[in-house]
This record gives sequence, C-alpha cells and structure tokens, in this order.
Amino acid sequence: MTLSLLHVFTWVVSGVTVFGVIFRPGQWPEWVFAVLGAALLVVTGLLPWREALVGIESGTDVYLFLAGMMLLAETARREGLFNYLAAFAARSAKGSPRRLFALVYLIGTLVTVFLSNDATAVVLTPAVIAVTRAAKVSSPIPYLLVCAFVANAASFVLPISNPANLVVFGSQMPPLGQWLLRFSLPSILAIAATFYLLRWTQKEGLQGTTDSNVEIPHLSLGGRIAAIGLVAASIVLLVSSALGLELGWPTLLAGFLTALAVMIGEKNNPLPLAKEISWETLAMVAGLFVIVRALEVSGLQATLVSLLEGPLNQAPHWGAMASGVVLAFGTNLTNNLPLGLLTGAFTNAAHLPEQVVNAILIGIDIGPNLSVTGSLATILWLSALRREGLSFGALNFLKIGFVVMPPALILALLAVLFQPWS
Repeated sequence: MTLSLLHVFTWVVSGVTVFGVIFRPGQWPEWVFAVLGAALLVVTGLLPWREALVGIESGTDVYLFLAGMMLLAETARREGLFNYLAAFAARSAKGSPRRLFALVYLIGTLVTVFLSNDATAVVLTPAVIAVTRAAKVSSPIPYLLVCAFVANAASFVLPISNPANLVVFGSQMPPLGQWLLRFSLPSILAIAATFYLLRWTQKEGLQGTTDSNVEIPHLSLGGRIAAIGLVAASIVLLVSSALGLELGWPTLLAGFLTALAVMIGEKNNPLPLAKEISWETLAMVAGLFVIVRALEVSGLQATLVSLLEGPLNQAPHWGAMASGVVLAFGTNLTNNLPLGLLTGAFTNAAHLPEQVVNAILIGIDIGPNLSVTGSLATILWLSALRREGLSFGALNFLKIGFVVMPPALILALLAVLFQPWS
C-alpha cells in the first residue's frame, strides 16, 4: 500500500466519522462516532498512537473550558436561575408577543456572550418552553428559534462565547482588547440583523397577546449564589482574556467554585450535578481532535497552506470575503466544530492577514444559522426540544436560515473588511 493510498484511507475514515457525528445513523449518540473513528485510525495504523495522544493533548484548553461552562450553566439551571429570568421576561412583556420575543432575544444574547452558545441551547431552551406555556402564547416556535439563532449570531462577541473561538485561534488567541476591536462592530451587526430578520420570518406567530400574569418563581439561596457566581466568573474570564491567558483553567475553576458555593449554601449532594454534566460531549470533542491530528499528519494541512497562503495574502480583501462565505456554508456540511478544528490548525500554520483570520472565525460562527447540522449548539437545541416532546423540521429551519444567515454574514464580513481601525 502506497503512502498516498494511506492518506486517502485516512481522509475517508475522517469523513465518515464527521458524517456520523452530524447525522447520527441509527440514532446513536454523536460521541460514539467520534470515538470509534479515532480508535479506528489508531487500530488500523493510519495514525500512530503517539500522534493520537498529541491530538488529544492539543484539546486540553477546550476540554477545561467546556467542563467549566457546563458546571456553571448546569448549576444555574438546577437552581432555577434561567426559569426565573424567562418568567421575568414573560411578566415584563405585558401581554405583547413582540416584546416577549425581544426580551427572550436579549436574555439569549447575554447567556451566549457570557456562558457560550452551547449553554443557550441546553439550559435556556427548556426555560423558554416552560415560560411560553405559562404565558399561553399562540405558538412557542418564534421564541424557541431565538434560542437556536442567537446562540450562533452572538457567539463571537467575546472569546468565551463559543468553544469554536478557542479552536480557531488556538495559541494565537488575541487579548480581550484586540478581540473587541476586531469583532465588536461585526458582532453588533450580526446580532441586530439576525434579530430583525428572524422576527420578520416569525411575524405570524407573534400576533395577538400573551398572558402577562405569569408567576415568577422564588429564587432560592442557591439561585442567588449561582447568579453571583456567574457574574464573578464572567469577570474572571474577562480579566484572563485581557491578560492573554488561556481560558480553560480559569473557566473550570470558576465553575467548580460556583458549584461548590451552591452545594455548601443549599447543603446539596454533588453527585446529581455531576451526573447532569454532558461528559459525552468532552469525549466527542477529544475524538474530533484526534481526527484533525490525523488529517494534519496525512499532509492535508501542509497542502492547504501551500495552496492558499499565497493567494490569501496577495488579495486579502477578496480572500477574506471568499473564506468567510465558503466556510459559513461549509459548516452546514461538516458541522462547525470539526471544521473549526481544521481551520484552526490551518490558521496557526499559515501566515495570514488579520482580516482573513477574522473572516474565517465569522464564517465558522455565523454559518451554522443556515441549517440544523451547522453547529453543536443547534444539535443540542434539537435535543432539548425532543426532551420536551417538541420538534422542528430540518427543512423548515433551512428555509428560515436562508433568509436570516446570509445577510447577517455579509454585514459582519463587510464590517471586518472596512472598519476604519482594521
């Protein structure tokens, strides 16, 4: 067997693995395909086991970040903080569906910015379902779509807003000040465009009135501690980002201390909280890191660098626009996490203009608003709907995505290319 054939087999196994993660044949969990694909590469000798360990080790910061965010989000959910916020929004809407839509969008934006887009999908969605039932809305769909779309539209306000941000930049993550300078205007445009376009597509479901006599649940001591912990964690992470530190350990420490404070305050058993954490997600991400390492070892990364580095530097504006658009649509074929891992390896290996790297991140983050297969957050959103006995068709999501995603993407990319300080 020639070396080139080995490379082809590596790419085939990697492609089949990503296909399994996205489409889940047999309804098996996503992590099963990622772990089996990684194991198959090692067992068949396509990837030496030492290289597999290098791949797993390269994701350490992401694992720590995800674990910390899951601890923060799950602690807040168990203590009723998100139910409280959603009920408060329903009461504040004063019977107006459009006002309730705007308030849910605002809360979703804040949760995404400070807790990551996965938290919005996992913990805010059940709270919104409960509140829309209590408010007796004509249709819960507009408010549930908010949880899916804002999770991606607001996912590059801060480095902590999306795990994909960590994998795209890797060790070259810019400090907070530089990040805000590069992404504040594109983020504002993406969030605003997504809001207005999504509301327009849902105008029929936002007619009539809602029941404003929604009971706001009592926020327990644990809920208040969780709220304080979230604020403190956000400050710690912002400071860590401003200092240019890796975000994994600070996030995990913040999540652990918040959970510990709540358990002490409420005298809770920690085991139920530990069981609620999606450890399978960490296994899936580790498997995908191995897949990406296999693609790097096979020479795919070096090939991409040799083919694209020159053209992207020669025409940075056109290169940035093309990269952002191609990757945005590409996320819906491969999911943005594995594509983010691959592009992260590429951007760290190549010498690229700043606007090209910015456009790559925007494409990876906004692109998943086209379809339900685009991001882990949207897949988790669908899972949250299924747990509540609800569903939303992939074709219906695609129809809305075609209206909402491209304008938000183009506005954000234009802001990257033409903002005066770029």
